[in-house]
Amino acid sequence: MVIVKSEFALALNQVASERGITVSDVIESMQAAILAAFRKEHPEISIGEEDDVDPGVEVKIDQKTGETQILKDGENITPPGFGRIAAQTARQVIIQKIREAEKKTVISHYQDQIGTIVRGRVIRRDLNNVYVDIGKTEGVLPRDEQIRNETYVANNRYVFYLKEIATTLAGYSRIILSRAHPKLIAELFKREVPEIGNETVEIKNIVREPGERAKIAVFSSQSGVDPVGACVGQKGVRVQTVTDELNGKEKIDIIQWNEDPKLFIISALSPAEVQQVELDKELKRAKVTVLETQAPLAIGKGGANVNLAARLTGYEIDIVQVDDPNAPKKEDTPQAEQITSEDDPQDTGGETKATDKKSKKEASRKSPSKIVKS
Repeated sequence: MVIVKSEFALALNQVASERGITVSDVIESMQAAILAAFRKEHPEISIGEEDDVDPGVEVKIDQKTGETQILKDGENITPPGFGRIAAQTARQVIIQKIREAEKKTVISHYQDQIGTIVRGRVIRRDLNNVYVDIGKTEGVLPRDEQIRNETYVANNRYVFYLKEIATTLAGYSRIILSRAHPKLIAELFKREVPEIGNETVEIKNIVREPGERAKIAVFSSQSGVDPVGACVGQKGVRVQTVTDELNGKEKIDIIQWNEDPKLFIISALSPAEVQQVELDKELKRAKVTVLETQAPLAIGKGGANVNLAARLTGYEIDIVQVDDPNAPKKEDTPQAEQITSEDDPQDTGGETKATDKKSKKEASRKSPSKIVKS
């Protein structure tokens, strides 16, 4: 008899341990399964509807021996021969209930990790989603959370930002991961920069064009602490580590936050050199003057630099170009080096010039700023 007790108790604890759930969850699953089997095998005995069970009916399981009884108002109504078929039915329901309890436990585990980073391995992908093994369960990387120029190959490992736990229309919970969220960069820097971890350096804001460029504004209230230098690290090792986690394709600009919006805008437009900034604080608009030679840097590829600077600072930025007094004048340029569309219609220089004009127009349309040449 002692052996039977030990075997049942051992099996009970083993199931609970393997599934990461409690013994009481297993017992409750068994009770629900046995009651369902009893209802199926003996419909003539009224114990209430499936969703409205007679409160006087209960299943009693001895956790030591495994002996099971069905009681109604305290009276044992367990039918004789309530055996193999009922046990098979009960087994299926038990498995289902244990899986449900297991999922709840796993979801509860990851609920506490929302807003952090996890490392996962790509399992498979379909047209829109990438499915990732993150340890105890599977996470989903939707298309709008992916980096456009990344190819997610099966068995490759990446770092993901655990964004949320969503509920599907069918009522299932799924863990939503992200590679495009700005906080992915924040968490990576927090891991790599001790000064951020101990709050000596504070991240004020992060904006991204995932896979292309990001700007991060940092600040330290402690004298003698260089927040930008802390994030860059010796010989750039810290920022390079973060960049490598993003497949090395995303350029990260680290900018010192400043409460003076003029100085902050000047820093945000780096690496371009700014000549002058005029602010309209009520409209949250800034007119930024740069030399014509600096305009491409200020605007960035496809307007990325000025767009990110605007989002980082909270100001709509208008770029105004002025002639560089140190630049050679066109009339001083030797005739042989001048390229015009009149020289040769097939000349690639003419095509390049036309393309440059087109690029500037496209950048102007994409950017929240106006580009003016004075």
